[in-house]
Amino acid sequence: MNKIEEIKAWKKEKDIVILAHYYVEGDVQEIADFVGDSYALAKKATEVSQQNILFCGVRFMGESAKLLNPDKHVYMADLEADCFMARMVTAEQVKKVKAEHPLAAVVCYVNSTAEVKALSDVCVTSSNAIRVVKKMKEKEIFFIPDNHLAHFVADAVPEKTFIFHNGFCPVHQDITVNDIKSTKAQHIGAPVLAHPECPAEILKEADFIGSTSEIIDFAGKSGEKEFIIATETGVFHQLLKENPDKKFYPAMEKQVCTNMKKVTLDKVHEVLSDLDSQEEIILRDDMMEAAKEPLEKMLALAK
Repeated sequence: MNKIEEIKAWKKEKDIVILAHYYVEGDVQEIADFVGDSYALAKKATEVSQQNILFCGVRFMGESAKLLNPDKHVYMADLEADCFMARMVTAEQVKKVKAEHPLAAVVCYVNSTAEVKALSDVCVTSSNAIRVVKKMKEKEIFFIPDNHLAHFVADAVPEKTFIFHNGFCPVHQDITVNDIKSTKAQHIGAPVLAHPECPAEILKEADFIGSTSEIIDFAGKSGEKEFIIATETGVFHQLLKENPDKKFYPAMEKQVCTNMKKVTLDKVHEVLSDLDSQEEIILRDDMMEAAKEPLEKMLALAK
């Protein structure tokens, strides 16, 4: 058997479900049981029957799956695949702001560590952040860690007061207005589809703003045939798979998350070949209990 056939056989034999994010390599997405953005995968993790979960993405995603499934075994395709943004906010920073603003609700982007989630009131993703914040009773919001998503939500919910953090995604942060304008000049009339982790000046140039899954959905339903995509290029695999008659162009030359690209088919094969020796995602019981609540609240409010 080749590697793909072995992976498929091991999934059945070892009771494993593979969850993959849109930003990992296309061949990994192809062997996954479910592919999605962070919200879809967080929700899917609560619905699967398998006792073993292999996450093809970055560490906070595996932690979220473990928080929502404490009795299941959660493994990462690559334990070194981490999220730069998630490391831009610390528990100490959150505690400091909470002490200074005791009435503020801590709204935590899912791109964060379990330790930070444990100090939060609710988690959000890029696809449900506006919906969740609007439903919250608190009028003051401390939004962590992404500064750009926070401003995007604040603009949509002007009735609330926001405290901003300074975190960001390096991939989205690096896209410039010059990049957008240059690419638009090369592809006249192609709409710009941007992720809300992009800076405000990029979002002003966009024809549509949404999460990865929302970008895929928009492109599929649109009558346009060419699109400029302002997010990580891993999403191109699904865009082209669902729309073989359409063309997609990156907003800039290097829209690549180096951590997401650590997840390869070879590593998936390696982990599954000897699952018993792999390191699981393990979190302290007290942290598990505290961090699970904001995730569950997100799933309830986002319905």
